[in-house]
Amino acid sequence: MAKTKHDLMKDASEIVHYDTAGIPLYVKSDVLSEYPGMRAICHWHDDLEFIRIRKGEMYYRVNSQTILLKEGDCLIVNSRQLHYGYSRGQKECLFLCILVHPLFFSGNITLYERYIRPFTESDGTGFLYFPHGAQYPGMDTQDVSSDISRLLEKAAALRNGGQPGYELEIVGLMHILLGRLISLGLLVPDPDTGYGISRPDPDSAAQRAMVSFLYQNYSGRITLDEIAAAGHVSRSKCCRIFQKYLHQSPVDFLNSYRLEVSRRLLSETSLSVTETATSCGFSHLSYFSKLFGECYGCTPKEYRKRQ
Repeated sequence: MAKTKHDLMKDASEIVHYDTAGIPLYVKSDVLSEYPGMRAICHWHDDLEFIRIRKGEMYYRVNSQTILLKEGDCLIVNSRQLHYGYSRGQKECLFLCILVHPLFFSGNITLYERYIRPFTESDGTGFLYFPHGAQYPGMDTQDVSSDISRLLEKAAALRNGGQPGYELEIVGLMHILLGRLISLGLLVPDPDTGYGISRPDPDSAAQRAMVSFLYQNYSGRITLDEIAAAGHVSRSKCCRIFQKYLHQSPVDFLNSYRLEVSRRLLSETSLSVTETATSCGFSHLSYFSKLFGECYGCTPKEYRKRQ
């Protein structure tokens, strides 16, 4: 089975392949095991991301915060936030992912400026988390996650049906969803209640800059001083930020990304194993093979044969 991959720009932003060219909408039923190591690459994009857990559970990291998402939970990741999902104990997770660009809601500039832009440009709202069954003020009949789930699943059904004009119906559903959250005071959460709110993250800009630097320069020799300089922080602060956001050292994160790139090269090019290792910044073939085996459970040559 082909593995799911994220195509990234050099600044770590994802190149989102929308369902229809010119319409900033992406709807996919996803399976965590389709990702290498059951883990997505850390990335960001301008789109709002809507996640619904259909079966199982997984961890979701947004900036420096980790959320354990369980069946029925919903998560909205704000625009331009570093994020990725990964398995809990290598367990499977089935989930729905919908990406919608904020400009999707800009048909009326007054409504966009009043309701959407304050959310997407909010420093303190990296994500909104809606646990299954949680009750909120103003919701007497059902929990918010069930309401969101119903709208997201209807959008997925429309996408799968593929009838002419389905995009317009999804546009309507997403407006209803955000309108519902706005009416409940949840789109830009109230700090006094704490519903759905995430903490402001002062180190997010530095982390994004350092990750972008690694994505741009992974093929060459990189020092810790250079990584820290990219984020305008000290070496020790650099290491603390990587642990805070990614639970990895800068070097371990760099090697993880190099291995992901090498996996793609082995699958999609005719480069030799040695050429692949060199292209990904590994100066010693034995070290590359060792790390590759630890990550993917086979040698680079064996991996290529399986593709």
